[in-house]
Amino acid sequence: MLCDVYRSSKKVDTYLYLPHGNEFTDVPDVLLGQFGRAEKVLTINLAGREQLARLTVEKLQQHLHNDGFYLQLPPKREELQC
Repeated sequence: MLCDVYRSSKKVDTYLYLPHGNEFTDVPDVLLGQFGRAEKVLTINLAGREQLARLTVEKLQQHLHNDGFYLQLPPKREELQC
């Protein structure tokens, strides 16, 4: 399975994963409005992979199958304590 990854023009470190060739039809308009211009950064072949940076390929495929997309938000920053 091929997956396209798009970077948000409005939100730092925010990415949208879509099945390859999908035209954003399954992504809610509200989300697209907050996401801003989607800049394609790469296409990933998920075959033979088990893990991506922040989730398993199995979880990503579940999101793509059930929702039609996956939104990756930046990790929460832990506050430094002195």
